[in-house]
Amino acid sequence: MKIGVLQFFSWPERRVSLETVYQRALQRIEIMDRTGFDAVWLAEHHFSTFSVCPSVHMVGTMAAARTTRLRIGTAVSLAALYHPLRLAEEVALLDVLSGGRVNWGAGRGFSLTEFNAFGVPPEESAARFRETVEIVLRAWTEPRLSFAGDYFKFEDVELLPKPLQRPHPPTWVAATSDPAIDWAASRGFSILMDPHSSIADLGRKRRRYAEQMAKSGFAPDGRDIPMARLVALAETEEKAADVARRGAAWLVDAYAGPQHQKGKTMHVARTYDGLDPVEFYLKEVVLHGTPDSIVERIQALQVEVSLNYLMCAPLSHESFMMLAEKVVPRLV
Repeated sequence: MKIGVLQFFSWPERRVSLETVYQRALQRIEIMDRTGFDAVWLAEHHFSTFSVCPSVHMVGTMAAARTTRLRIGTAVSLAALYHPLRLAEEVALLDVLSGGRVNWGAGRGFSLTEFNAFGVPPEESAARFRETVEIVLRAWTEPRLSFAGDYFKFEDVELLPKPLQRPHPPTWVAATSDPAIDWAASRGFSILMDPHSSIADLGRKRRRYAEQMAKSGFAPDGRDIPMARLVALAETEEKAADVARRGAAWLVDAYAGPQHQKGKTMHVARTYDGLDPVEFYLKEVVLHGTPDSIVERIQALQVEVSLNYLMCAPLSHESFMMLAEKVVPRLV
């Protein structure tokens, strides 16, 4: 079992200075390096206080400078918003500066606000994402790259630097929808699984991915498949449930509620299984409890959904510290 942290840079109600948000995140990353976490996974978002991290590669450099063993993951680099050669350069440079510790996670994105601001037609975003991923991987592995696609064309380009890890950093693509899962499996990519699906849906998607991998002639076994989960820990079940409820309420208000689904994202409107959105997250999504009960739940998920890599998004500082001190040592 590997455990990482999905690190957001949330700025709720702008209650503290933005500098404080970054300082606290970097302090957590230093703690991760000293304990048993495998990686920090940095979340890229734009134009939203939900997570004020427009450059995961720049923050990744800061994280690398403050750590010695922790892997530096992107969850994700929003590949459809980048020129692919610039993206390949930035991630390769981070890999060199970190001593070969990059986990590259790439995603399409979903926010119409982001696509419109960066001049990316939403209807082109999936195809741009796929072409960008192909170019990045080829730029890392070919001495000189010539390419002619639907969106990008260049000839005889030598990408410098090349990544330190060979042939390239471990790579994942974010896959939330069934078509995205099917495409990733057809290309043999490992996937990152989202923090908003119910446990039951997470298991269904994991099985679908394995089935599609096998159909495409790839071995699904032996891969790290990070599954992102919101986590709330406390000394009692009641306190943990309260942390989970408050975290879910903030998440729904800031990011995932029905008010954010109308003309603002590429996602299909969610039904939350007929539940109130906050109750859906509390009942079906967030892992909450005492350290003992959370360890038992995670061990059960190893069987239920083939969990082998838990990517935690702690909902409070107390949750993070309990995770580091009382959960991770018992699982890794």
